Amino acid sequence: MFPEGYRRIRQSPVLRNLTREVTIDPLKLIQPLFVVEGIPNKEPVPGLTGVYRETPFTLIKQIERDLEKGVKSFLLFGVPASKADRNFDPSFTASQIAAIKKRFGQEVFLAVDVCLCSYTTHGHCGILNDSHDHVMNHETVEALADAALAFARAGADCVAPSDMMDHRIAAIREKLDAHGFHRTLIMSYSAKFHSGFYGPFRAAADSAPKGELKIKDRATYQIDPANPSDAYLSSVRDMDEGADILMVKPGLPYLDVIRDLSDRIPLPWAVYEVSGEYAAVELMAEKGLIDGRRAHLESWTAFFRAGAEMIITYGARHARDWMESK
Repeated sequence: MFPEGYRRIRQSPVLRNLTREVTIDPLKLIQPLFVVEGIPNKEPVPGLTGVYRETPFTLIKQIERDLEKGVKSFLLFGVPASKADRNFDPSFTASQIAAIKKRFGQEVFLAVDVCLCSYTTHGHCGILNDSHDHVMNHETVEALADAALAFARAGADCVAPSDMMDHRIAAIREKLDAHGFHRTLIMSYSAKFHSGFYGPFRAAADSAPKGELKIKDRATYQIDPANPSDAYLSSVRDMDEGADILMVKPGLPYLDVIRDLSDRIPLPWAVYEVSGEYAAVELMAEKGLIDGRRAHLESWTAFFRAGAEMIITYGARHARDWMESK
């Protein structure tokens, strides 16, 4: 006879929930939002079921629906109609921040992405030199700090620089503090890898590199997937420069990085489940190859298990329904 041992605690759903070490909390999920200047109607984002490029009007309506679904935290991406090479105008995104905070106030936590890829004519995350073969760090950091200040003035609770320029956290913190925005948080994309999983997002944010450029991709400023020590050094620097929350992006291919960094660096850690990760599950579910709801919940469990305190995911607005239907 071989008596049951560990299986005893797996006997029922109630018992499994009771003994679960990692629990998904919908309040730990952040919903990305895209708002686009100049489009007449909201537009679906291919591959991201239920995610849209919103108009200013539909954006407010979408947040109302998200609140009804239990979502409290958002990450806003503003996409202006006019592009430039420098002297960027943050007013469209700032006006959307102001409208959201006027309507919802402290009912929502609003983080705002700080990058230049949706603002530039070429789609890179900063200002290029004259020969278009290098993103200039100092000039880009100054522009990022100006944008962060504009977003803080508009009411953003948190600014989230995603550009991966060196020392932008110090510049943003210094500028915010100099203008009295000591309480505005900085969530740094401190470990953002040069990944192949960003495709659907770049369509949503109009941020893919384009045109006749000598610098074809973002490998010179995003982290090489084969260099996890670079992620550690960049994250320590951002912590020392004043970041309040650090982030690993993407998620599933970098669970080892999340585990290592969250163990070694004592700040809250976010994980961005990027568009390619999310769309892969959605496309497999559409083909009947997997249970999409179950796969999404399993991915989020892995992020929390690896050490994340919060997850940025396109499925935050579905979390409560998915969990109730388990």
